[in-house]
Amino acid sequence: QLQLVESGGGLVQPGGSLRLSCAASGFTLDDYAIGWFRQAPGKEREGVSCISSSGGSTNYADSVKGRFTISRDNAKNTVYLQMNSLKPEDTAIYYCAAGLWPQFLKLDPSNFGSWGQGTQVTVSS
Repeated sequence: QLQLVESGGGLVQPGGSLRLSCAASGFTLDDYAIGWFRQAPGKEREGVSCISSSGGSTNYADSVKGRFTISRDNAKNTVYLQMNSLKPEDTAIYYCAAGLWPQFLKLDPSNFGSWGQGTQVTVSS
């Protein structure tokens, strides 16, 4: 069964950091671009960041530029999202998705049809 599993979420104070992981099961990530998306309560899912299959290209939503960093370790079949200087508005369930690079260029979640369980990130004092 092919699936992506998100982990690393939790409760953190404003200004804190978390590192999310997106691990592949049943397939290798080497050939896929990976993106992170999030959905806050009462809001639509939105794109956060993406990385090409080689790791040579990345893209970020304006709201997280300079604070979040996406990276990948293909040997570990895992993609990471390092989140620094977290704000309460970053509170959401975070999901990852795999696909071809063009699917991620606009960070549009409607380009993807299925989602995993996600990992909850709560930023609160």
